[in-house]
Amino acid sequence: MKGNKKNVILIGMPGCGKSTIGVVLAKVLGYEFTDSDLLIQRREGKLLREIIAEQGEDGFLQVEDAVNASLTTEHHVIATGGSVVYCENAMKHLQEIGTIVYLKLSYATICHRLGNIRRRGVVLKDGQTLKDLYDERIPLYEQYADLIIDAEGHDVESLMEEVAKTLESTDKKSL
Repeated sequence: MKGNKKNVILIGMPGCGKSTIGVVLAKVLGYEFTDSDLLIQRREGKLLREIIAEQGEDGFLQVEDAVNASLTTEHHVIATGGSVVYCENAMKHLQEIGTIVYLKLSYATICHRLGNIRRRGVVLKDGQTLKDLYDERIPLYEQYADLIIDAEGHDVESLMEEVAKTLESTDKKSL
């Protein structure tokens, strides 16, 4: 990783493969794996959907911001929650500690992969559809990404290889 950026941070929509790819990528890179959604659940002692139901969208985002802004890992692949891009403190911190990789998928593929998004703990405003959420978040993912990986049509192994290859070629260019 470039300079002091000693982590790989995966961002993207729910269902794009951050957690799944992250585990495999960590093994290939010889890194540890951290899932920030699991850290949030551990800290709060509740499932994401329970936190959202009890604290609302803003309350959940405050927790998500605090948890992600407090990460002090090195040599980790970090899978973030899809809503982390709403957390300015967290995103500034993540930019400082790692290379941010956006796993980009089409809306159609996200729809196909996701079942009940509320069961997954997805932050939706009242009346907001998945399409609204997708359209709102895509510019934020692109804004924060150091690297954008088109995840369309990839299985776990080929997507992990694509991410690893892109990280490696980026590192060589920065030497």
